[in-house]
Amino acid sequence: MNNKQTNATMLFLDRAAPLRVHNMNELGYDNKRSYTSNELAIETPSYNLQGQMMYKFNDQWTSQTVVSRGSSSSNGYYSYLYEGTQYAPAEISEGIVLGRSMNYQNSTTLTTDIQQNFIGDFKIGNLRNRLVFGLDYFNRGMVDNSSNYVRNGNVYIGNLDVATVNQYLYNITDPTKYITNGDNGNLTKAGTDALIASAGISMNKTKQEVYSAYFSDVINFTPALSAMASLRVDRFVTAGDVSTSADDFNQTAFSPKFGIVYQPIIDKVSLFANYMDGFANSAPVTEILGDGTTRPRTFKPEHANQFEIGTKLNVFKDKLYATFSYYDIQVKDQVYVVYTATSQTPYQDGAQRNKGFEAEFVANPIDGLNIVAGYSYVDAVLNAGDPSFVGRRPESSGPRNLANLWASYKFPEGDLKGFGLGFGGNYADKNLIMNRNGVGQFTIPSYTVLNSSIFYGTEKYTLTLKLDNIANVDTYDGWSTIHPRNMRTVAANFSYRF
Repeated sequence: MNNKQTNATMLFLDRAAPLRVHNMNELGYDNKRSYTSNELAIETPSYNLQGQMMYKFNDQWTSQTVVSRGSSSSNGYYSYLYEGTQYAPAEISEGIVLGRSMNYQNSTTLTTDIQQNFIGDFKIGNLRNRLVFGLDYFNRGMVDNSSNYVRNGNVYIGNLDVATVNQYLYNITDPTKYITNGDNGNLTKAGTDALIASAGISMNKTKQEVYSAYFSDVINFTPALSAMASLRVDRFVTAGDVSTSADDFNQTAFSPKFGIVYQPIIDKVSLFANYMDGFANSAPVTEILGDGTTRPRTFKPEHANQFEIGTKLNVFKDKLYATFSYYDIQVKDQVYVVYTATSQTPYQDGAQRNKGFEAEFVANPIDGLNIVAGYSYVDAVLNAGDPSFVGRRPESSGPRNLANLWASYKFPEGDLKGFGLGFGGNYADKNLIMNRNGVGQFTIPSYTVLNSSIFYGTEKYTLTLKLDNIANVDTYDGWSTIHPRNMRTVAANFSYRF
């Protein structure tokens, strides 16, 4: 795959001062502007290769060997906008000011994964066992020769008149030299190269290895009752920057999982419950003391415990499938950093709780008609950790409510056999992408996006024409950032099977 484009617009809101704007209406953002130019593109070539070998020892045991290799690179200009309104002149009393940071990316990441699984399906007495155990080796190496970041102008977003912005933000008083779009950056290739030329190159080479072992066994006690138990252990060996051992660290983490399924009506109604312990590798952090000295700090892995219960239904003679589940996730040992004017102090006592409900439906009421619908609800709160966030919904939680619906009909016979139509949409609740004590809240509004498609398929090939975001609705996502999503798009796809 090879892709060349200007990078997506990303606006970072100020994290150090109370917000001046709190929603998209107050911001007055024009999502038709990219704040870059076609000259400043970035190219991201990548490839992925995988080889797999299956060997059947007998009717009970099979060996699976998988070898994967991947490469991804970034070559070109990357930019983002970071709010610095607190540093703007007092006369810029409305709207916000963002500084554009840019660099030239030149990095390549190579990954290798080797996995060996042994898969068994056998009986011990009258109990059927479906067992998987194996080993996995993962290696990631990155060479980064990107430039350091430079400042390429400011951007003003707001309703102040052009004269005020030019006089007090850009020190321009001559109307013939006014900047009319609020952006004084140099977005030519030559101008940007001149800025980056003095930035210097950050040459880094990093490496990480992960050694894993795991097993999982599903036991059928009766045709209606089965249980699963599994355990995974990972050994992280991280060299970090290979030119120094100061950031080297190793970690070992265990992750158990247990589950049970009971079918009061075989193949029609099932009840399930499961528990799992997951983890995230916690990288070292450099602590800055009050006197300006530094020291490395290492941490144990971050852990999350999840409990889930639910039911799956298959009713009306296989015409309706439904899944309902409730989950409760408790995260502990989160790492965070508290900043002061003279120090940066890391801690590992953060805790978060997520609770939610999910429902999914798949219906085939008549031949050729397929309907898929889903709904999810997520309630999240940070219980302990960074004082800026404690007691609030984490900014990474996303919308509280999400829903989707898609219906398609493919003519099963007659002159239109093979032709089909599809229509549906997605709904997302409002999203608090900034939610901090002292700073305040910024809310991305809820939205509903409608999509449609027309297709024709045979045994050998399928041709599809899809129209997304029919009404051209403004949509955004982010995590303390504002990122405009796709507007109306038309895409054609052709697939051939041989």
